[in-house]
Amino acid sequence: MNLPVYLAKRIYNGPALSRQVSRPAVIISMIGIAIGLAVMIIAVSVITGFKSEIRSKVTGFAGHLLVTDVNALAGYESCPIVYNDSLLQVLAAHPQVEHVQRYSQKAGMVKTASSFQGVMVKGVGPDYNAEFLRHHLTAGEFPAFSDTVSSNGVVISQTIADKLQLQLGDKIDTYFFDESMRARKLLVVGIYETHFAAFDGLYVFTDMYMVNRLNHWETDEATGVEVTIKNESALESITYEVGALLNDYTDRYGTHYCAVNVEQLQPAVFSWLEVLDVNIWVILVLMIGIAGFTMIAGLLIIIIERTQMIGVLKSMGANNTTVRHLFLWLSVFLIGRGMLWGNVIGLAFYFLQQYTGIFTLDPTTYYMDTVPVSLSFPVWLLLNIGTLAISVLMLVGPSYIVARIHPANSMRYE
Repeated sequence: MNLPVYLAKRIYNGPALSRQVSRPAVIISMIGIAIGLAVMIIAVSVITGFKSEIRSKVTGFAGHLLVTDVNALAGYESCPIVYNDSLLQVLAAHPQVEHVQRYSQKAGMVKTASSFQGVMVKGVGPDYNAEFLRHHLTAGEFPAFSDTVSSNGVVISQTIADKLQLQLGDKIDTYFFDESMRARKLLVVGIYETHFAAFDGLYVFTDMYMVNRLNHWETDEATGVEVTIKNESALESITYEVGALLNDYTDRYGTHYCAVNVEQLQPAVFSWLEVLDVNIWVILVLMIGIAGFTMIAGLLIIIIERTQMIGVLKSMGANNTTVRHLFLWLSVFLIGRGMLWGNVIGLAFYFLQQYTGIFTLDPTTYYMDTVPVSLSFPVWLLLNIGTLAISVLMLVGPSYIVARIHPANSMRYE
């Protein structure tokens, strides 16, 4: 073991450190490190969890990619595409495509004796992955809807149910308008609630067969195809790759397929999520800055208090580099203790919230009823390594103050 590390350990573990005048400054420095790291862990886990939750809700409704007719993107009225084996083979050929499902939609209105609500009726078939909506059911079930027979069942949101005073098992009147008005009486078989107002206040789900009949479409036609991919981080590049594969394909009506991703369909939501990344960096910079400056103050106080020891070491042949390394290693030990407590506080919050959801939110404002948290091991490790490295680097400059201390002058501090 080299001399600076040995001496730093003796000072750190020795009883003299607890009796020094600098002890309050050392404690404040460690508290600054602990609070800074704890706040960073909490902030990163909450913001990451919030982004993940919002993204999962948007993709839960619409998938990652949408293959449709380009004219269908201009409004609520659907322009059909033909979902045939050729289209399926093109999509399945891409290695990142995980799941493909059809849907048809029709704008309509739900009316009760006292109120009414405009809705988008989304028809789905047996290939539809309803795990997301089943996870958010508050009543009833999300049945396996058919594309060959009508069940007359409908799954509505809690938002619509509250506004129209509907309950599970109620029959509702729905109206659709094109050349003429058509009415359908449907049975409420399920109620879901995602707290995402943009979707909860709009979408109701039923079987694809009924929606296709309302649109006067054939059984192999659909509004579009929702695609789930494996690597969400490569969404942009996969979108262009799938779009390139579809360039040479048309359906029997000569319709050209168009591939768009969920970020292009919901730009406001994802632009908002990108702003949260800026918040993370602001918090990290502020917390590391506060922690670093408290350690600088503590280190300077320790150096001043240890002036006599510095003089003795120099008189025995130690150079400035050796003495600087001594105080830097002592700082590393103190920072490590502060980081230990910071991890205890930050991870305690994370696991408490993860398993109990004790901290709640107003779902009308934040789109969820509990504070979401998400923290991966690599991110946690990077926070710890970054905090330690940056804090030590911030101390390198102040440590050069030992070069100004001369053995002869240090005797006056005796």
